[in-house]
Amino acid sequence: MRKNEDRRRALVDAAVDVLATEGARGLTFRAVDTAAGVPAGTASNYFPSRDELLSQVGAHIHVRLAPDPTVVARTLAAPRDRAAVARFMHDILDRVTADRAGYLALLELRLEATRRPDLHRTFTATMRAQLDDSVAFHVDSGLPGDRRTVELLYIAMTGLIVESLTLPEILGDTRALIDDLVDQVVPLVAGPR
Repeated sequence: MRKNEDRRRALVDAAVDVLATEGARGLTFRAVDTAAGVPAGTASNYFPSRDELLSQVGAHIHVRLAPDPTVVARTLAAPRDRAAVARFMHDILDRVTADRAGYLALLELRLEATRRPDLHRTFTATMRAQLDDSVAFHVDSGLPGDRRTVELLYIAMTGLIVESLTLPEILGDTRALIDDLVDQVVPLVAGPR
């Protein structure tokens, strides 16, 4: 039987929302069915196991949080300097703020991956591929910096995002923090440091 791809996507989106609001322990097929507004038993027809559902959520979150191609094109049309890198970093924070549930679900998956070896393997591969894609995009686009620059931005932005979404009162002006981060980490010109 061919399954409806729109319904599969709706179920995965519902699973993201359940994961963000209820945590990994609350992610059940019944909870996903309820969140998606579908009859009981629908999610279990689409996903043979909870592990498969978690794996699908891990892959789909990156689709939800992906940049808008028009924003990328507009940023790349300007000079490829520190200011462009800062615009990309601001866009990341704007996207995760707009899809708070998506990023909180990503955090829940990170935690769940520490307890599930199969999920750890697949999620590590997914996250590694995302980081490698980010490095390739940065370098191939001629933005200033190298792999280490992107790695430093990645770890700093990850921490900034976690604080912004979970304890927003801790940090002050996140936009200024991003600008300062880029000034400290990104070299003035493209190429190896």
